[in-house]
Amino acid sequence: MGYKDVYNDWLFWADEKTKVELLSLHDEKDIEDRFYKDLEFGTAGLRGIMGAGTNRMNRYTVARASRGFADYLHHTFPEELERGVVIAYDSRNHSREFAVEAASVLTAAGIPVRIFKELEPIPVLSFSVKHFHALGGIVVTASHNPPEYNGYKVYGPDGGQLVPSKADVLTSYVEAVKDLSHIDDRGNESLLSWLDQDVVDLFIDAAFRQSYYKGNPPPLSIVYTPLHGSGNRPVRKILAKAGFRDVKVVKEQELPDGNFPTVKSPNPENEEALTLGIRLGEKEGADIVIGTDPDSDRIGAAVRNGDRFTLITGNQMGALLTYFLCSTRKERLTAASTLVKTVVTGELGADIARDFHVQVVEVLTGFKYIGEKISRWKEDGSHDFLFGYEESYGYLTGTHAQDKDAVVTAMVICEMAACFKEKGLTLTDVLEKLYEKYGYFYDKSVSYTLKGLEGQKKIRSIMEQARALDVKQLFPSITVVEDFEKGIGDLPKENVLKYHLKEGGWMAIRPSGTEPKIKFYYSLKGKNEEEATELFRKYKAVWEKQFGLEG
Repeated sequence: MGYKDVYNDWLFWADEKTKVELLSLHDEKDIEDRFYKDLEFGTAGLRGIMGAGTNRMNRYTVARASRGFADYLHHTFPEELERGVVIAYDSRNHSREFAVEAASVLTAAGIPVRIFKELEPIPVLSFSVKHFHALGGIVVTASHNPPEYNGYKVYGPDGGQLVPSKADVLTSYVEAVKDLSHIDDRGNESLLSWLDQDVVDLFIDAAFRQSYYKGNPPPLSIVYTPLHGSGNRPVRKILAKAGFRDVKVVKEQELPDGNFPTVKSPNPENEEALTLGIRLGEKEGADIVIGTDPDSDRIGAAVRNGDRFTLITGNQMGALLTYFLCSTRKERLTAASTLVKTVVTGELGADIARDFHVQVVEVLTGFKYIGEKISRWKEDGSHDFLFGYEESYGYLTGTHAQDKDAVVTAMVICEMAACFKEKGLTLTDVLEKLYEKYGYFYDKSVSYTLKGLEGQKKIRSIMEQARALDVKQLFPSITVVEDFEKGIGDLPKENVLKYHLKEGGWMAIRPSGTEPKIKFYYSLKGKNEEEATELFRKYKAVWEKQFGLEG
């Protein structure tokens, strides 16, 4: 059927509230965008703008994904269904509603569900799947996307997001669900149980095992903002358990609010998201400001640098944490100790790890691949997972969870800051010392948002053009081009291009898997900051001119 036929079909069978929304639509382009395709179920599950339509997040598309997940579980684990599924959700609009819808569809299909009474972070869900030996998990979240978005992430029995080989099988089951109007979502109350704070406390206890000071750190003044999300109580609990007494919360951003009224986007990668935290930090004389995104898997930080606060990038924080973990656990490191980073994460942390004789393993973009390594190494014992991170502010130490964990990272960041403060150093001081020893890296990712059908075409066109280019004519300093779509080493194929430079750095191009964006990554090495940033300005301008991008 064409998009208009699907639109009219929905007008026939949808609930009255949805019909009212559909009848209010008068922009033909909007109707087309809502119905020209099904919202894609990929390796990260669903993510899209909320609203009526097959290409939107709503109770029907959530029910479809859940019916497909139920069929997948029946086929994959027919004798183990009693292990069930754990469901969590964040502070976004309709998150709880979508979580309950998922639970209703799964229990109607005979699958037991444990669902949290209140919003909880992704790492709590990941921990809970492992703790209950569940068959999988669901988190209703769109992470750090703008308020109009929501999403649906699926987790496997190991507590990690599904890797493509398994996600593709699940996707086939979801795509086989064609009739959204007859999905059974009446639920089965006897198969539904509600989880409370006692499970969160077990998570806190497990994460606390990564503490260096074990509850007695040097003094540190902390400002924290949950950015209207799910991190508020868990982060404050673990900081209190870790012994931090001077923790102030940004009141304007403390309570859950899916409209995220105080920020343009609840993304701790963005300087603007930490503005209120920095303002409070300046007022209170704090040492550090930390902020977590709505599902509390990512964390950003700004640290006092004289009278001002300096933002720490994801790559910089990863390098600092690598140095802190390696130096404080030096006596416990073995030949098997391993750091895991993604192929678009900067090199400083890797150089530090190797200097401590820690192995470095690279994986494709997405924390699911880091989680996959943890599972594999648990089975074969070939490596001992020390730390995993990606440039987009996601970190994990410990294996209590198997996805990015901003809760445990909040504790470790604050312990690190307290440790260096006791030595008379700020985190920026430590960064400068690391640059002096390992060389200066300018790490930056630049995203270009290209929405809708035309945006998808543009992104595909850019990747096709990039593959056809004689890039060494554009950038004479390129020495090696890696096309991950052809397969690199033992990594799965992925739509990524990476360009290695004679200066020692690299650039990469990659379409986002969860947002209508194409990303250009830069990890540029120079003698100093000025040289590296000048390279960035030059290279960025060349790419933008080549592809007609505005940045």
